[in-house]
Amino acid sequence: MSINEQESIAISYKPLEEIGYPYPTFEDPATLYEKVGQVGEGTYGKVYKARNCKTGQLMALKRIRMKTEKEGFPITAMREIKLLQKLKHERIVRLQEILVSKGSVYMVLEYMDHDLSGILGHPEFRFEPAHTKSLTKQILQGLAYLHQMGILHRDMKGSNLLVNNKGELKIADFGLARIFQKNRAGDYTNRVITLWYRPPELLLGATSYDTSVDIWGVGCIMMEFFIGKPIFNGTDEISQLDTIYQVMGTPTKDIWPSIEELPWYELVRPKEHYENVFRDTYKNTLTPGALILAEALLSMDPKNRPTAAEALEFDYFKTEEPEALLPANLLNIADDWHDFESKQRRRLQAI
Repeated sequence: MSINEQESIAISYKPLEEIGYPYPTFEDPATLYEKVGQVGEGTYGKVYKARNCKTGQLMALKRIRMKTEKEGFPITAMREIKLLQKLKHERIVRLQEILVSKGSVYMVLEYMDHDLSGILGHPEFRFEPAHTKSLTKQILQGLAYLHQMGILHRDMKGSNLLVNNKGELKIADFGLARIFQKNRAGDYTNRVITLWYRPPELLLGATSYDTSVDIWGVGCIMMEFFIGKPIFNGTDEISQLDTIYQVMGTPTKDIWPSIEELPWYELVRPKEHYENVFRDTYKNTLTPGALILAEALLSMDPKNRPTAAEALEFDYFKTEEPEALLPANLLNIADDWHDFESKQRRRLQAI
């Protein structure tokens, strides 16, 4: 079986018994949890905010639909459960238990009040510079742990970064995550990472890549804090590349020696040459330290991007004022703000 066939996750299933510890509880979630509302929707089901009927504690129920008992369990969900069982860190969302009922499996996760996409879509709320620094730092702390554990996330974006009202951030959604061998680029599919956060090497067809693909996503999210919108917002792979080139410059062998080796380079070779205008465009928007860090995270050549651990050592975090501060002003936000709910609100306003 080829690598691409192994990663054809949409049609891959395994027996439910392979989930392992924590062993699934065959109880009806309706008797254990009271659903408060839907807060998300993924490939394999819906995510609900729910209250534990005994303790009153809020939890997130991630429902995973199983088409038929014979087909078994979606491999992406299996992968996410296996990884969450392994991961124990304050910046990674916690898996509490697994419930099985009436053809569905529920992952019971700790509840977080918001996600970054939802908050960034809030019409009135804005992060202060110290808050932006704290959130960027927390993302990098979580990634440093994941990468140290030998795991690529492969879907870094705002809706997968959960935040509670104390301003504490946790990385979630490990359906696309993969275990990798450290200090060695693996051979994987390039059909990962949401388009606006996908690095140029994947857009150019790379299947051999490493932790640097996650680092590009952090750079995109960091810039979103400062400018209030996605920095690269193409409509398809070609326009996404063009949008990146218009800001970061058209890559050449001088700045990216291995670019011509990428599978789709000749196929999508740009007709127009752009100069790098990143620094000139954002020098008045970002602090000097933030500008240096963001520029490094968004290096076109993935070999020039710092690791998450190296990024945490930049002057932006170590010496530049203001110091990182948890965004406790999230306590002032009425209701929960997730990407799913923000989209629902926008739809209602458009009617």
